[in-house]
Amino acid sequence: MKKYLFYVGIDISKLKLDVVLIENVLANKSEHFIVENTAKGIKMMISLLKKKKIDVTKTLFCFENTGVYTYPLSINLSEFGLDYWIVPAIEIKRSKGISRGKNDKTDAKDIAWYSIRNIDKLKLSSIAEKEIQQLKLLFTEREKVMKTILIFGTTKENKDFISNDVFKVVSNINSKTIKSLKSCLKELETKMKEIIKNNSELKQQYDLIKSVPGVGNQSALYFIIATKGFTAFDNSRKFACYSGTAPFEYSSGSTVRGGTKVNHMADKKMKSLLQMGALAAVKHDSQLKEYYNRKKNEGKNSMLVLNNIRCKIIDRVFSVINRKTPYINTYKFAS
Repeated sequence: MKKYLFYVGIDISKLKLDVVLIENVLANKSEHFIVENTAKGIKMMISLLKKKKIDVTKTLFCFENTGVYTYPLSINLSEFGLDYWIVPAIEIKRSKGISRGKNDKTDAKDIAWYSIRNIDKLKLSSIAEKEIQQLKLLFTEREKVMKTILIFGTTKENKDFISNDVFKVVSNINSKTIKSLKSCLKELETKMKEIIKNNSELKQQYDLIKSVPGVGNQSALYFIIATKGFTAFDNSRKFACYSGTAPFEYSSGSTVRGGTKVNHMADKKMKSLLQMGALAAVKHDSQLKEYYNRKKNEGKNSMLVLNNIRCKIIDRVFSVINRKTPYINTYKFAS
């Protein structure tokens, strides 16, 4: 593991970055300054560190994942070739222990100290490829449009309960709105298909994932987005944990003996897509259908069995990606 001499914790907000530099861990010596959350501000931060005789190549930058506000910092640090670590906010919050009050300066300092204390957990972050960033943005936009179509579709419920004279005031406007939204939805889906088609690696991954029973178009896309093109996760077990399908034991001493269960901290969209995929796989995949019925006959809870099938789908997806060959249903060759 690379040995760092300096640690920088950054608290990110929409307009500014609170930066805390720790250059002497034993003496608990730190410095705080503020820059704008822009490319210009980030370049100024690097310049200020260099003026303080800080070797930025031996510095670890650590900050929370704050969604879109994180992008300028991630992109610019990547361009400078510097090491950075993006950590979930809840992990830093829970690592602090009991604390009272908060401000941006102390938050930045807490982040810097988190990177020092948890250096053994370090996994350097990287920015996703441009195509994956585009797919993520388009997929998010598609989700918004889908929800909006459902909301506007509820207007038709009024038709059966109020007179036509009253309903016609809004019916034409509502129909035009839904038609326009469906046109936008089609455009978004076409754009995503173009991005996949124009990138040979993503196209190969997309086709391989879709060869797995229970995985449809949107699930295949989201697998690529969530895994950053299968670069963010080493194996299927880690991705199952991320997706909220990996079971964990709950026990303590001789009295607490809870059943194994999944954790609520998960990518809820991925979990939802896997659930729909598991239901489809039980209907159309003979091997998983036989597995589901067998476990049900043994008295297993249906949700537990479906969760096992979700894990099996993840295993199959990672297997076809690693082998670079489509899924083959060997079950039909069994005697």
